[in-house]
Amino acid sequence: MDPIEEKIRRIQGGEGGLYSDVIRLYQQRIYLYCYRLLNNKEEAEDAVQDILIKAYQNIGQYKPQADFTSWLYKIAYHHCLNLLRRQKFQQQVRKLLRQEVTEKSAEQMAQNRLFSEPVSAALRKLDVEDRNLLILRIYEDKSFAEISEILGVSTATVRKRYERTREKLKKAIERREKQLWASVN
Repeated sequence: MDPIEEKIRRIQGGEGGLYSDVIRLYQQRIYLYCYRLLNNKEEAEDAVQDILIKAYQNIGQYKPQADFTSWLYKIAYHHCLNLLRRQKFQQQVRKLLRQEVTEKSAEQMAQNRLFSEPVSAALRKLDVEDRNLLILRIYEDKSFAEISEILGVSTATVRKRYERTREKLKKAIERREKQLWASVN
């Protein structure tokens, strides 16, 4: 049995202290995943804490048929998706109320400059599902089968969506590079 699966089985059996090992193993990976989805350091840090707590609270529902890592990423994905939906709703409410958005902090402006390269700009233009698919496949190095398990769709669907998303991203990068080239000339 996989060592992490053995730890999870023991945690489910009442050895809650072992969960600190799970936190040490996954905290940084889940943080990077959340950061890539949310594009905000503080939100990603908060999300990791919430996700790890949620996973611990629901550890009894985990079934060993699925890979624990996939189960944890599924929790992370849904948590981040809910945060992004909430942000979108809040932005819509602000627009309705005609509230002015506060000035961006120096850190936010530096982050925006850091992520303003063509690939990051193109990634931001993708919808959250497409962006998530690319992040899982490219940055998190997940197999199509693992992504299928996380998203709850067939492997064939994941492969098809991945190819379509790659093509969208490629076109968006090409457009962005042309815009940048035109502004230089």
